[in-house]
Amino acid sequence: MSFLEELQEAVASSAERTGPSVVGLGRGRGFGSGVVFDEGKILTNAHNVRREELSLTFADGRQAAGRVAGLDVDGDVAVISADTAGSPPVPWANGDSVPAGVGAPVFALARPGGRSLRVTFGLVSATDRTFRGPRGRRIRGAIEHTAPLVRGSSGGPLVDGEGRLLGLNTIRLEGGLILALAADADLRRRVEALARGESPARPRLGLAIAPSRAARRMRRAVGLPELDGLLVRAVDDEGPARRAGVERGDLIVAAGGKPIAQVDDLYETLDALEPGGSVELGLVRGTEERTVEVALEAS
Repeated sequence: MSFLEELQEAVASSAERTGPSVVGLGRGRGFGSGVVFDEGKILTNAHNVRREELSLTFADGRQAAGRVAGLDVDGDVAVISADTAGSPPVPWANGDSVPAGVGAPVFALARPGGRSLRVTFGLVSATDRTFRGPRGRRIRGAIEHTAPLVRGSSGGPLVDGEGRLLGLNTIRLEGGLILALAADADLRRRVEALARGESPARPRLGLAIAPSRAARRMRRAVGLPELDGLLVRAVDDEGPARRAGVERGDLIVAAGGKPIAQVDDLYETLDALEPGGSVELGLVRGTEERTVEVALEAS
């Protein structure tokens, strides 16, 4: 048997073995894909979840409603509860570390918007990659691979030749490479907690911010001295920062008594605090320095 024939057989086998477990989220163009990992439970990316109830399409064409069981926006993971009868759970890869090394053959599956199953083949090109989640926090330990995916494929599974879950396809990079959340022991623990309804609570300011380079550029454009800090692009009208007096255009230069030069500095300070606690922010508004105390909310 030639290499191409072996590859064709491997892709067909992956479609037959794992395809029945792949779920489409939404209709038409849809929101993304998901994978059954336990009876009545579907794993997907948090950025695919637009509301508490989602329309699902299973491999046999059956359509059903699913509800969010647990959501981790900063980790970009969500678990959906639904009737998964007829859709076998995909087994997790074993081990505590990254389940696939560089050069490992992988198969990416998706059912974008409930349409037909897509299966592609690729190789792991890198491990321990880092990217930013939907709200800007860093997500570490991702698997980079070459199996191409179309729009609407995020949340679908990345599996090995035995059909074991290696990762959750999450983001497309320039050049066609894909990043997948590694299905390691840590992700499995977090997913099991989400399935029990235990969504993580993290401190929330209620701000949209721009990085320090944007802040320096904007201040220079209006003739203000350049400073390190994070530019406030928007403030949630009902959020804690608004109630504390933070305004659009403010520059955050300190948090919890520590200087802030990068967005990760702010997240590091917030993550060390309890939701319901408070944090002191040092601000510069134009040329005026001020300090505000923000009572944090959970999100």
